[in-house]
Amino acid sequence: VQLQASGGGLVQAGDSLRLSCAASGRTFSSYAMAWFRQIPGKEREFVAHISRSGGSAWNADSVKGRFTISRDNTKNTVYLQMNRLSAEDTAVYYCAATSRLLSGMREFEYEYWGQGTLVTVSS
Repeated sequence: VQLQASGGGLVQAGDSLRLSCAASGRTFSSYAMAWFRQIPGKEREFVAHISRSGGSAWNADSVKGRFTISRDNTKNTVYLQMNRLSAEDTAVYYCAATSRLLSGMREFEYEYWGQGTLVTVSS
């Protein structure tokens, strides 16, 4: 599967932004999906995960209550709604897909990665 992330940009602190990740192929619903981010100078970190059906989702503590992951299997797309953004959320955001039956917050669990989209939050 090929992943194309989009929706990044420059926003002000407190603003909202929605990222999208479009997947190629006809088996999108076979993959659990996740968002990761890489803050400048730091390692890539887990942000959010959603199950194949979309019925189960969870976030990292750092974004809990502010970010929401969702998916539309009819559009082969996963989303990350980001609210109340702060400068600490400035990062390149990556979507990832896995065919593993069980997956979580570790990078090695994901087989496919998008190219990343940059989110910059000015304070």
